[in-house]
Amino acid sequence: MSFLGKNYLIANKAGVKLFDKVKDLPIVDPHNHANVAEIADNNNYDNPWHLFASTDHYVWEVLRKRAVPEKYITGNATPEEKWMKMAEVFPDIAGNPVYEWIHLDLRRYLGIDDILGPDTGKQIWDKASKVLAREDKKPQALLKEIGVEVMCSTDDPLDMLEDHKRIKEMTDEFTIRPTWRPDKAMNIFSKNWADYIDALETRFDTLINSVGELMQVLRISHDYFHECGCRASDHGVARPYSGIASEKDANDAFKTARSGVLLTAKQTDSFMSYLLGEMAELNAEKDWAFQLHCGPVRDVRKFLFDTIGPDAGGDISDHNIDIVTPLIPFLNRFDNRLKVVLYCLEPTHTSTLATISRAFGAKVNLGSAWWLCDTPIGMKRQLEYICSVDLFANFAGMVSDSRKLLSYGSRFEMFRRILCDVVGNMVERGQIPEKIAENLVTKMCYNNPKELFGI
Repeated sequence: MSFLGKNYLIANKAGVKLFDKVKDLPIVDPHNHANVAEIADNNNYDNPWHLFASTDHYVWEVLRKRAVPEKYITGNATPEEKWMKMAEVFPDIAGNPVYEWIHLDLRRYLGIDDILGPDTGKQIWDKASKVLAREDKKPQALLKEIGVEVMCSTDDPLDMLEDHKRIKEMTDEFTIRPTWRPDKAMNIFSKNWADYIDALETRFDTLINSVGELMQVLRISHDYFHECGCRASDHGVARPYSGIASEKDANDAFKTARSGVLLTAKQTDSFMSYLLGEMAELNAEKDWAFQLHCGPVRDVRKFLFDTIGPDAGGDISDHNIDIVTPLIPFLNRFDNRLKVVLYCLEPTHTSTLATISRAFGAKVNLGSAWWLCDTPIGMKRQLEYICSVDLFANFAGMVSDSRKLLSYGSRFEMFRRILCDVVGNMVERGQIPEKIAENLVTKMCYNNPKELFGI
């Protein structure tokens, strides 16, 4: 089989036929970290590093594994110097999905078939730079070329969403919807939490002296996002919270934190549990999807955190995190009232989340294999388990979870190929009729996310 050829990732004839049915479907991406201002400004990318690697933590981490100095990753080297360092070690990255994603991006959207390596780095840099200077390779044109129909960015309750409004006025060929991400209000343990509450007071021109007043402000933001087309929230937590703590306990924790006193673990839990539950109530009222990303242990590498800051590629998974004990009361509180999407970061949690989704019926569904599972192996294992315990027909769909624009093409192609390989195998083993399989993969790639996220 040729590298990234017609049957890339698909090892059966039925899967190839299924992929032909879904490969050109429009892309609906319900969760990403798009730079909306960059898309609204719609300027040409000034160099290949900017587009391919400047925001991609996956790239950063594999370069560090090959001992590339930080100067050439997030440091002050020039973009071309960083690109050449990446090219130097890129053959050693083969086998990791980063190797495939970068080459898919080069081939599919820049028309460059060269294999990136030390001998080709400069010629690919020159070719890519020339292509990226064209009018048809500006951000908005690239989104149209990729086939994006709708994508949902990740936005703070403070955001006025001006860039979303600009894009809406500029084009109707694709839609960028906001997603409400209130983690900074909830993360009372953070050293920046008090400053964030101050920022909310300024943004909404009010004093916030209680957890009730905090929720009033968050409701105003939630309503505003709804007016601007938002139909989902997103919540990133190390572990789920039960959502059943009392307002009194949450308010005591709020007042203690505002006074500058360090909270106990129980106080922190009470505040975060109460807030998560009340924010879910806002979603239930408006029939929004409630996306729960649980499991990451963040910023474990002290060197990266101290020199670069958070979100620099120092996060891990932990199979010991208890997701069952807090998640069951949360789901029981909102049973049949709230659309919940559960994303799995830790491979060993796949079976637990699948059985929880099965137990709680049509309103609780599984999202795509996330982050450290966002690989051919991780996606294949998740899909195979879903169909044996839960239902393909309820799968929430693929998300890119990416800051990089070209990912909306390459990551969705990888997912669609893996999906068609898995379902194609079932067709060839006589488990699913071919026509039913076509309907299933179409639902999973396109119809399901549109319906679930109210698009």
